[in-house]
Amino acid sequence: MPLHSILCASPARPGWLLALLLLLGLGSGCRPRTVGEGGTTPGRVILPRAAVPATPEVSPPAGRSRTLRRTDGCLEPAPRVAKAPPPPLALSGRLGLWVAQIDPRTLEPVRAVGTNPDSVFPLASAYKQAVLWALLREFDQGRISPTERFTVTRQNQSLGAYPFDGTNVRALSERMIQSSDNTATDILHRRVGLQRVQSVADDLGLCLTRLILPTRDWWVAQSGLSATFNGTRQWAGARGEQRAALAGRIDQDARKYRADDVQRKLDVYFDHQYTPDDDLRAHNISTPYEFSTLIAHEFLRPGLSSRAQAWQREVMALGLGRSALRAGREGRVAWFGGKGGNGWRILSYTGYFRTKDGRHVVFAFMQHGADQTYTMPNSRRAFAWISAGVDAVLGSEGAPLTAKR
Repeated sequence: MPLHSILCASPARPGWLLALLLLLGLGSGCRPRTVGEGGTTPGRVILPRAAVPATPEVSPPAGRSRTLRRTDGCLEPAPRVAKAPPPPLALSGRLGLWVAQIDPRTLEPVRAVGTNPDSVFPLASAYKQAVLWALLREFDQGRISPTERFTVTRQNQSLGAYPFDGTNVRALSERMIQSSDNTATDILHRRVGLQRVQSVADDLGLCLTRLILPTRDWWVAQSGLSATFNGTRQWAGARGEQRAALAGRIDQDARKYRADDVQRKLDVYFDHQYTPDDDLRAHNISTPYEFSTLIAHEFLRPGLSSRAQAWQREVMALGLGRSALRAGREGRVAWFGGKGGNGWRILSYTGYFRTKDGRHVVFAFMQHGADQTYTMPNSRRAFAWISAGVDAVLGSEGAPLTAKR
């Protein structure tokens, strides 16, 4: 039986196996299951916004507003909105949610609800849609072909299942989103360039969003195998050229090890050394509001050619979530694109959809430090909360912004 099938079918999974092989969405193809009740203990972690040089804004097309940024070039915090309804089904750990109907011209929220929208969470496999967007930018520049093929090597293989040798870029992009294939992601991430993936966030002023590390890099860092990561205190707050240089060195460290060597080291780490704060240091991270801002631009203002945008839409429609949303089950969704991820006590679901009556909605759900080590069974609970937020935003009573920025 394939490993992914074993993982999806087995109700009792040892912690090390979950941590190593389900981290960041390897189980994202499994059917959601119900789990026992757990107390909801939302918390708040806000990392300081880095001081980055202000950059000139490009004048938007007529009829579109400027992106609202602070003087340091960073996107302003989330506007004050009504608090999201409480989760209909209990969810443990630290929770974040942002659900917004957005104006398709300005991309500003029209109605929204949120819980901890500016708190930082590990993204898990939700970050992989940024790799796709960066890949399509490179495609439009003529630097990448959808027919380019790759070989899986010791240097580029990540944890979990991986593609056959000779798989082309287009097929890798589908595996990355639909199957959450980590090796496919890492091959594409490195082919595009670490900083070019990070630039998806940087170009939007998302100063709390880190997208720069391929999957195996953060596992190597978290398990203690990266001398660069172990030897610096600057990584968590690094930006710009400093972050790019450190990321390049961490990536070089990660290429020294076979995937099974990393797995064995992670066995020990998750069984004996794991702390939630390590996730925020090693993983790609964002906030519900910042990542929803990225999603809004990704789908409504991606700056792609019509051919690239068709590729993006076809692949992102493969992501999990449409049938899990109550609006999707009720036939109110005209188009959906999304990406989720799961890991050791981590779960994330993010997406965009257009309703049949023409409204545009983005959402980002994030869970960190869950009571459950294997979080995929929390999916039904996560989407119950997302759907409650959608109902509050799109319902007749609405959830208009309560204050200007």
